[in-house]
Amino acid sequence: MAGLEGMEQPRQRAVTPPARCGAPPAEAEAVPEEFARWGDPTAGEVRLPSRPESAGSARRLTEAVAQRLWQLSPELTEYAVLLVSELVGNAVRHTGARSVGLRMHRRRGWIRVEVRDPSRGLPCLMPVREMDTTGRGLYLVNKLSDRWGVDLLPRGKTTWFEMRVTER
Repeated sequence: MAGLEGMEQPRQRAVTPPARCGAPPAEAEAVPEEFARWGDPTAGEVRLPSRPESAGSARRLTEAVAQRLWQLSPELTEYAVLLVSELVGNAVRHTGARSVGLRMHRRRGWIRVEVRDPSRGLPCLMPVREMDTTGRGLYLVNKLSDRWGVDLLPRGKTTWFEMRVTER
């Protein structure tokens, strides 16, 4: 439209179709329920309280995005869910933060998941032995992701991982 270049256009509200009889309610409502509670990690950073149960919330958000919004393979979804759980668990356990941030991005051929916390202490990839019962989080991130790293911020850090995806 003439004269509207550079102007943000109003977004139309999505209309949710009525639920069909026989559809499993948990699956049908999983995305709206998690997004309603925490927000959409693909639209902006979602803040989760720094409590052990937040790893479960991060897993459910990641699964909802990976499987239902991005339609990733079950294996890639499983890996992303596991890795986000490890990063959120590390942030909760080791940083003393009040909350942690979760954000998810997708670009052609890649997904990126970021967990932000206010600590500038760097995570450490430790050697893992067969009988170890803890300390496997970053080992798993290193093994299952294609890339991972830490970005230091003026107040804290973002720990992230990226995984290749095949476009359907």
